[in-house]
Amino acid sequence: MKNKIILYLFIFSVLMLLFMYMNQKRIYEDQEARIATLNEKVTFYKGLNDVLTEENFDLNYFTLMGNDNAMTYFENFGLEAQFMQDMVTEQIYNQNNVEGDNPLVPYVGMEGSMKINKVRFLNHRWVIADFTDGSYWGEMLLEYNLDENDDLTLRTLSSLLYPVN
Repeated sequence: MKNKIILYLFIFSVLMLLFMYMNQKRIYEDQEARIATLNEKVTFYKGLNDVLTEENFDLNYFTLMGNDNAMTYFENFGLEAQFMQDMVTEQIYNQNNVEGDNPLVPYVGMEGSMKINKVRFLNHRWVIADFTDGSYWGEMLLEYNLDENDDLTLRTLSSLLYPVN
Protein backbone atom coordinates (compact mmCIF):
# COMPACT_ATOMS: atom_id res chain seq x y z
CA MET A 1 0.00 0.00 0.00
CA LYS A 2 2.81 2.34 0.90
CA ASN A 3 4.54 1.62 -2.44
CA LYS A 4 1.35 2.39 -4.39
CA ILE A 5 0.97 5.74 -2.62
CA ILE A 6 4.57 6.60 -3.43
CA LEU A 7 4.05 5.50 -7.06
CA TYR A 8 0.88 7.59 -7.33
CA LEU A 9 2.66 10.59 -5.78
CA PHE A 10 5.55 10.10 -8.16
CA ILE A 11 3.24 9.93 -11.20
CA PHE A 12 1.28 12.93 -9.91
CA SER A 13 4.55 14.86 -9.43
CA VAL A 14 5.72 13.97 -12.95
CA LEU A 15 2.37 15.03 -14.42
CA MET A 16 2.48 18.25 -12.41
CA LEU A 17 6.03 18.97 -13.59
CA LEU A 18 5.02 18.22 -17.20
CA PHE A 19 2.02 20.54 -16.89
CA MET A 20 4.14 23.32 -15.37
CA TYR A 21 6.80 22.88 -18.06
CA MET A 22 4.26 23.10 -20.90
CA ASN A 23 2.58 26.10 -19.29
CA GLN A 24 5.89 27.92 -18.81
CA LYS A 25 6.95 27.07 -22.35
CA ARG A 26 3.72 28.53 -23.75
CA ILE A 27 4.15 31.69 -21.63
CA TYR A 28 7.79 32.01 -22.76
CA GLU A 29 6.90 31.64 -26.45
CA ASP A 30 4.08 34.15 -26.08
CA GLN A 31 6.41 36.66 -24.42
CA GLU A 32 9.05 36.12 -27.11
CA ALA A 33 6.45 36.83 -29.81
CA ARG A 34 5.35 40.00 -28.00
CA ILE A 35 8.96 41.12 -27.62
CA ALA A 36 9.59 40.54 -31.33
CA THR A 37 6.48 42.57 -32.22
CA LEU A 38 7.51 45.38 -29.88
CA ASN A 39 11.04 45.39 -31.32
CA GLU A 40 9.57 45.77 -34.81
CA LYS A 41 7.47 48.71 -33.59
CA VAL A 42 10.51 50.30 -31.94
CA THR A 43 12.48 49.96 -35.18
CA PHE A 44 9.61 51.44 -37.18
CA TYR A 45 9.17 54.40 -34.82
CA LYS A 46 12.90 55.08 -34.66
CA GLY A 47 12.93 55.27 -38.45
CA LEU A 48 9.87 57.51 -38.40
CA ASN A 49 11.49 59.70 -35.75
CA ASP A 50 14.61 60.07 -37.92
CA VAL A 51 12.47 61.05 -40.92
CA LEU A 52 10.49 63.59 -38.86
CA THR A 53 13.68 65.02 -37.32
CA GLU A 54 15.15 65.52 -40.79
CA GLU A 55 11.91 67.09 -42.03
CA ASN A 56 11.77 69.38 -38.99
CA PHE A 57 15.37 70.41 -39.62
CA ASP A 58 14.50 71.23 -43.25
CA LEU A 59 11.40 73.21 -42.22
CA ASN A 60 13.33 75.21 -39.63
CA TYR A 61 15.89 76.34 -42.19
CA PHE A 62 13.74 79.28 -43.25
CA THR A 63 13.07 80.62 -39.77
CA LEU A 64 14.83 83.30 -37.81
CA MET A 65 15.72 80.99 -34.93
CA GLY A 66 16.87 78.22 -37.28
CA ASN A 67 19.16 80.42 -39.36
CA ASP A 68 22.57 81.01 -37.77
CA ASN A 69 23.45 83.80 -40.21
CA ALA A 70 20.25 85.69 -39.38
CA MET A 71 20.82 85.34 -35.64
CA THR A 72 24.45 86.46 -36.05
CA TYR A 73 23.21 89.55 -37.91
CA PHE A 74 21.32 90.70 -34.81
CA GLU A 75 24.07 89.65 -32.42
CA ASN A 76 26.48 91.92 -34.31
CA PHE A 77 24.23 94.82 -33.27
CA GLY A 78 24.06 93.60 -29.68
CA LEU A 79 20.51 92.28 -29.99
CA GLU A 80 19.05 88.88 -29.28
CA ALA A 81 17.23 87.26 -32.20
CA GLN A 82 14.39 86.12 -29.93
CA PHE A 83 13.96 89.68 -28.62
CA MET A 84 13.73 90.99 -32.20
CA GLN A 85 11.26 88.28 -33.16
CA ASP A 86 9.06 89.09 -30.18
CA MET A 87 9.28 92.83 -30.81
CA VAL A 88 8.41 92.58 -34.52
CA THR A 89 5.57 90.13 -33.82
CA GLU A 90 4.13 92.44 -31.19
CA GLN A 91 4.38 95.43 -33.54
CA ILE A 92 2.60 93.53 -36.32
CA TYR A 93 -0.20 92.31 -34.05
CA ASN A 94 -0.57 95.78 -32.49
CA GLN A 95 -1.49 97.04 -35.96
CA ASN A 96 -4.64 94.90 -35.63
CA ASN A 97 -5.82 97.17 -32.81
CA VAL A 98 -6.23 100.25 -35.00
CA GLU A 99 -9.75 101.17 -36.08
CA GLY A 100 -10.66 99.47 -39.36
CA ASP A 101 -8.27 97.43 -41.43
CA ASN A 102 -4.71 96.61 -40.44
CA PRO A 103 -2.56 99.24 -42.20
CA LEU A 104 -0.04 96.61 -43.28
CA VAL A 105 -2.67 94.67 -45.27
CA PRO A 106 -3.01 96.21 -48.75
CA TYR A 107 -6.62 95.07 -49.17
CA VAL A 108 -9.81 96.54 -47.80
CA GLY A 109 -11.94 94.10 -45.84
CA MET A 110 -15.22 93.26 -47.60
CA GLU A 111 -16.90 91.28 -44.79
CA GLY A 112 -15.18 93.07 -41.92
CA SER A 113 -11.78 94.46 -41.05
CA MET A 114 -8.67 92.80 -42.43
CA LYS A 115 -6.56 91.51 -39.54
CA ILE A 116 -3.31 89.57 -39.43
CA ASN A 117 -3.74 86.09 -37.95
CA LYS A 118 -0.38 84.41 -38.13
CA VAL A 119 3.21 85.50 -38.59
CA ARG A 120 6.24 83.41 -39.57
CA PHE A 121 9.77 84.75 -39.71
CA LEU A 122 11.85 83.79 -42.72
CA ASN A 123 15.12 85.43 -41.66
CA HIS A 124 16.53 88.68 -40.24
CA ARG A 125 14.72 90.77 -42.85
CA TRP A 126 11.44 89.16 -43.96
CA VAL A 127 8.21 87.90 -42.43
CA ILE A 128 5.36 86.07 -44.08
CA ALA A 129 1.90 86.80 -42.65
CA ASP A 130 -1.61 85.45 -43.04
CA PHE A 131 -4.59 87.83 -42.94
CA THR A 132 -8.37 87.60 -43.18
CA ASP A 133 -11.59 89.53 -42.76
CA GLY A 134 -13.57 86.45 -41.83
CA SER A 135 -14.53 85.43 -45.36
CA TYR A 136 -11.64 86.50 -47.54
CA TRP A 137 -8.07 85.66 -46.70
CA GLY A 138 -4.60 86.01 -48.10
CA GLU A 139 -0.91 86.16 -47.39
CA MET A 140 1.74 88.82 -47.62
CA LEU A 141 5.47 89.27 -47.40
CA LEU A 142 6.66 91.95 -45.00
CA GLU A 143 10.08 93.52 -44.66
CA TYR A 144 11.18 94.73 -41.25
CA ASN A 145 14.14 96.88 -40.41
CA LEU A 146 15.59 98.50 -37.32
CA ASP A 147 17.18 101.86 -38.11
CA GLU A 148 20.02 103.60 -36.27
CA ASN A 149 17.52 105.19 -33.84
CA ASP A 150 16.19 101.72 -32.95
CA ASP A 151 12.89 102.51 -34.68
CA LEU A 152 11.21 99.52 -36.26
CA THR A 153 9.83 99.99 -39.77
CA LEU A 154 7.51 97.51 -41.43
CA ARG A 155 6.85 97.51 -45.17
CA THR A 156 4.60 95.25 -47.23
CA LEU A 157 6.60 93.88 -50.17
CA SER A 158 4.02 91.67 -51.83
CA SER A 159 0.62 90.18 -51.13
CA LEU A 160 -2.09 88.00 -52.54
CA LEU A 161 -5.77 87.51 -51.86
CA TYR A 162 -7.20 84.05 -52.42
CA PRO A 163 -10.43 83.77 -54.41
CA VAL A 164 -13.54 82.62 -52.59
CA ASN A 165 -15.04 79.44 -54.04
